[in-house]
Amino acid sequence: MDLLHGLDLLSTFVFALVGARVAADKRLDYGGIAFIAIIASVSGGTLRNVFLGLKPIWITDPSIIASIILAVLITLVFRRVTRIGKTLIVMDTFGLAIATISGTQLAFEQNISWYGAILLGLVTAVAGGLLRDVLCQLEPVLLHRETIGTSCLMGAITFVALTELSVANNISAIAGGSVVVLTRVISIRFDLHLPKFKSAK
Repeated sequence: MDLLHGLDLLSTFVFALVGARVAADKRLDYGGIAFIAIIASVSGGTLRNVFLGLKPIWITDPSIIASIILAVLITLVFRRVTRIGKTLIVMDTFGLAIATISGTQLAFEQNISWYGAILLGLVTAVAGGLLRDVLCQLEPVLLHRETIGTSCLMGAITFVALTELSVANNISAIAGGSVVVLTRVISIRFDLHLPKFKSAK
């Protein structure tokens, strides 16, 4: 298993776990919980690969499906452990960082432009969560609360900038991922948001 595949697998598990918990909190049945977990965990990577003209990883890799099943089982069996709290928020934050960097790196490997790589890194990280919230009839966190999109965008830009400067890949990845984590933690801690549009009265 190479590093990129390992990162995809880890972020898939985290997003599936959070998605299953959100669905459970909305009191969906077991089938609904599993469906939301799948959508939340593979949508970003699937969109990324489609844009790149690649086959989605989960179609041919059973370990991706296994990680989703594991996340759903953990949610159903250990209900109190997987409540939406600090632990899951931390896991989700690291999942966002991993997805951002893996998406950006894969785009670079396909010789995509630097701005295309940044956008695909962002799509990889946030698409699943956006669809999760919409399907669960929740106000999308991406569009209304926190700075998830901004954090992922800054992380992708950091990774791309360091890569273009010929910094070692591992260092670029760690730096980019750290930017995602730190900016989201700071935004949550100090309740920071992007300004909202106010219509003229």
